[in-house]
Amino acid sequence: MLKRLCTCFGLLLLMGTTLNAHATMSPEDVTKFTLKNGMTIMVMEDHSIPNANMYIFWKVGSRNEYPGTTGIAHFFEHMMFNGAKKYGPKMFDQTMEANGGANNAYTSENLTVYTNWYPADAIEVMFDLEADRIQHLALDPDIVESERGVVTSERSTGLENSNFRTIWEEVKNAAFRAHPYSWPVIGHASDIENWSMEDLKSFHKTFYAPNNAVTVFVGAVDTEEVKRLAEKYFEPIPAQEPPRKIHTVEPEQKGERRVYVQKPSVTSANIMMGFHMPPNPHEDYYPLLLLSDILSSGNSSRLMRSLVFEQQVADSVSTFAFDSFDPNLFYVYGVASQSADATTLEKAIIAELNKVAKEGVTDKELQKVKNQRLVDFYRNVGTINNRADMLGRYELFHGDYKKMFSAPEDFEKVTKEDIQRVAKTYLIKKNRTVGVLDSKEDSHENDL
Repeated sequence: MLKRLCTCFGLLLLMGTTLNAHATMSPEDVTKFTLKNGMTIMVMEDHSIPNANMYIFWKVGSRNEYPGTTGIAHFFEHMMFNGAKKYGPKMFDQTMEANGGANNAYTSENLTVYTNWYPADAIEVMFDLEADRIQHLALDPDIVESERGVVTSERSTGLENSNFRTIWEEVKNAAFRAHPYSWPVIGHASDIENWSMEDLKSFHKTFYAPNNAVTVFVGAVDTEEVKRLAEKYFEPIPAQEPPRKIHTVEPEQKGERRVYVQKPSVTSANIMMGFHMPPNPHEDYYPLLLLSDILSSGNSSRLMRSLVFEQQVADSVSTFAFDSFDPNLFYVYGVASQSADATTLEKAIIAELNKVAKEGVTDKELQKVKNQRLVDFYRNVGTINNRADMLGRYELFHGDYKKMFSAPEDFEKVTKEDIQRVAKTYLIKKNRTVGVLDSKEDSHENDL
């Protein structure tokens, strides 16, 4: 009881702290401007600690590739740390660390994002480092081949060690027959092996152009100083022709699709389902996120309670969806318990999804996940790092960073009827791709 009271008090304390932070934060605290070369810059000053973040969001991910070049966006995430004109091999990290900073990067289906965290007084070094690799990245043939080997190994060991990645790749490929979300972000093995130097140069020139980027600063920075440095280091980098638009629209799925993967090392069957869903700006996006939470967020969620604790047909179960420019997938993923087979788990998952569509959810369930979203939101905006990431993601995926500030109200507006409606609309058989990963052969005794 004492522990429970302490937990509640801690939650209230957190809410109080972050609510105050949010109460003093508004869209007017963000300054947004565009350089002459088209790069968008956003700045949000926060002098609570003497640190700052620089996030550069490049509007390029695996959706910008085509058969023959898959995986190249992720490859550039590696190459951008391998030396440029002024800062040669290994010098980016060494210079960053010598100035007290740290960095990382990630690639998704839609974006490649570079993150720099640093003492605020090192900001000019960050500009210098980034401007060098944007404008003068060195594509040394020896380093390209070395990094090609690293990515090849990353792909093969990932598939070998991760059941999740193995079944995810197959489900994506089956669910999308036209759109480039079909292939994995890391790319196909034969494409990784065969990118040419011309492919790499063309890719970097096209997508790492300043007019294809949004840069976000949050922390102990001075907005006028950021403008001055941006004009000094980034503005001289020439703009390029905008990348071609992704015009492919995935055709409507008109029936269930199934894939089966045999993997001898699997000890428990894995089930993954993918349901087509709309992109971020769609009105159903927030209801689908809350539906995901109701299904699998926490031990009292529907799938966890029913499948893991009551029926004991699953060891774990989760649901998730990604920020997305184009219509993407709502995923359900479960790992069967030792006492259950793939068919049992699949039927149990579908029964729970159908129950939401037929009977809806309760007020208590909806309020619980809204509270969870609210706590997560305030926890995230309470740090300069997560706030920089969120500002950039709302600017790109929702079309306006200001929508980050209205997110709590937008989640609150979702009703029980919205949850049931999206379950009925999207979590249905004809819209479903089912993947099964198991150690048994997918074969009937009468098959050849």
